[in-house]
Amino acid sequence: MSLLRRERPEIKTPEQISLMRRSGLLLSRVHDMLADHIRPGVTTGELDRLAEEMIRDEGALPNFKGYQGYPATVCISVNEVIVHGIPGAQVLQEGDLVSIDGGCIVEGWHSDAARTHVVGEFRSEADRHLVEVTREALWQGIVALASARRVGEIGAAIEDHVDAEALGELCHLEEFGGHGIGTAMHQAPDVMNFRTRDRGPRIVPGMCLAIEPMLVQGPAEWEMLADDWTVRATGGGRAAHVEHSTAVTEQGIVVLTAADGGASELAARGVAAAPDPLGA
Repeated sequence: MSLLRRERPEIKTPEQISLMRRSGLLLSRVHDMLADHIRPGVTTGELDRLAEEMIRDEGALPNFKGYQGYPATVCISVNEVIVHGIPGAQVLQEGDLVSIDGGCIVEGWHSDAARTHVVGEFRSEADRHLVEVTREALWQGIVALASARRVGEIGAAIEDHVDAEALGELCHLEEFGGHGIGTAMHQAPDVMNFRTRDRGPRIVPGMCLAIEPMLVQGPAEWEMLADDWTVRATGGGRAAHVEHSTAVTEQGIVVLTAADGGASELAARGVAAAPDPLGA
């Protein structure tokens, strides 16, 4: 998403965070289901249909479909497409990198998460490195949130990790990043994926943030396709995009779109997750 907001962040009650956790748990299961269906020969349109069916069967709504005219339930971005790829007739091939970004609404509360998959086996170590660095950058941003005083510290942690691990081979898109989330999918504040002079708003309990690094092999050059959605890298490299929705509580942070609330990944990095609002 583009970065345009300056309004005050929406602060949630514990009860509202519990509803967002319900939305996040459903979205996690949708992503798990889609991962099981990614294989050579499957079309991106088929994956989109499966996502919509599961979300609606659970009594929820897909929050991407119809958003500013977006025509599908999830964004599916393949290889050089970075974000906002529209699913359709494209057939997945062995070695493709497939980023799926989606969300749902449960009782008026939004979730948003993205994962990057490989179809079969990685075609190169460069592709594996791209996906691994992007995924770890997400978790370094989430770890930073656990102790940060200002939102800008998240982007600084992401940038530091990428600089240390990518050695100049991977680049951020500065025009896109994370955001607040709650009664709307996209809210204040902006959550950059790099260090900025603006330290951002103070982090307080009740704040919910979608953190979403995206990296490109080679230069961070891109174009918007004629559909006014698809963002494609033009430097010859592939892209990866990952995202989790998170919540700051009085007891710490919860990863709303992780099955275990982020407990295992945070523990592996020396951070204790807050108690799950649903006891999941």
